[in-house]
Amino acid sequence: MKPNIRIGYGYDVHALAENVDFWLGGIKVPHTHGAYGHSDADVLIHVICDALLGAANLRDIGYHFSDKDPKYKGIDSKILLNDVVKLLTEKGFGIVNVDATVCLQSPKIGPYVEEMKEKLAEVMGLDKEDVSVKATTTEKLGFVGKEEGVAAHAVALVYRQ
Repeated sequence: MKPNIRIGYGYDVHALAENVDFWLGGIKVPHTHGAYGHSDADVLIHVICDALLGAANLRDIGYHFSDKDPKYKGIDSKILLNDVVKLLTEKGFGIVNVDATVCLQSPKIGPYVEEMKEKLAEVMGLDKEDVSVKATTTEKLGFVGKEEGVAAHAVALVYRQ
């Protein structure tokens, strides 16, 4: 019998811009630049949404929350994540855990990781221990290393209830 578990993967990129708030993992991180996008551009939440949606075979974040739709302009990505969790629940899925990596040259996000994990766990209805957030630089290589953008990867494990 096939087990009722599935894994999903998410990847996202946002350009960095001056005079823009930097939202990451549902919290505002102090920095001279922030991620630019149609919503609040929280790259960490966006990859988690994509990983969850992918695990449940529900397409991707852009399919559900189009950047062409003005109602999502500047939206708090925690709202999108909450809606994704509802979609999974409606389809009979529960979340086991999420593991994410942010690729960012600066700022260093180590001091904010626990707060991000708490916020993300709260939105997803998980224990903080079921949410992993890590960070890496790209050793000054590519758009991340040149501090032109931020990228993130995530995997999510879900089960059919």
